Amino acid sequence: MAGYTREVAKRLFSQEFRESNLTFKDGDDQYSPQYLFTPTGAKVNRMFIVGTLTEKEDIGSDSEYWRGRVSDPTGSFFIYAGQYQPEAAQVLAECDTPEFVAIIGKPSTYTTPEGDIRTSIRPESMYIVDGETRDLWVLDTAKATLERLKNLSTSHPDALKAKEHYKTDTKHYASMVLKALRSLKEEY
Repeated sequence: MAGYTREVAKRLFSQEFRESNLTFKDGDDQYSPQYLFTPTGAKVNRMFIVGTLTEKEDIGSDSEYWRGRVSDPTGSFFIYAGQYQPEAAQVLAECDTPEFVAIIGKPSTYTTPEGDIRTSIRPESMYIVDGETRDLWVLDTAKATLERLKNLSTSHPDALKAKEHYKTDTKHYASMVLKALRSLKEEY
């Protein structure tokens, strides 16, 4: 049997994550990994985000089930943690808002009865971090996003898939990156 390797956790800004709506499985069996495919061509099975936890709420009825909102310079991610994400649920229960947090987790999508697709993250791990860590994440995520935008001009299969499904407007996402980078300058 081949060795198990974890997927690399991709860095995405919340705006791109919220605008993503294409999911697929890589294989036919029940254990095949599920991916979220983004407008800049990221194939995401796991993601790494850092931002400000601005809200948290225990929305569980029988047991603790936490919903949180984590903001980055482009918008907000929603995270959900309960009995199957005990470490993240504990961090959510114990930390205050606002607080800088780093999260590694799985993207999740939900289709509303109206047909809208909502994205969220199921955290595998969650840590309280400092502002410098958040700033470094913004820089690294900007770099990764710009690299994906550059790749959209190639004939790579992921680039072609992104352009076909999303009709990606590279200026839209370049503007998002600029907004994120400007937010760092405004803080100093």
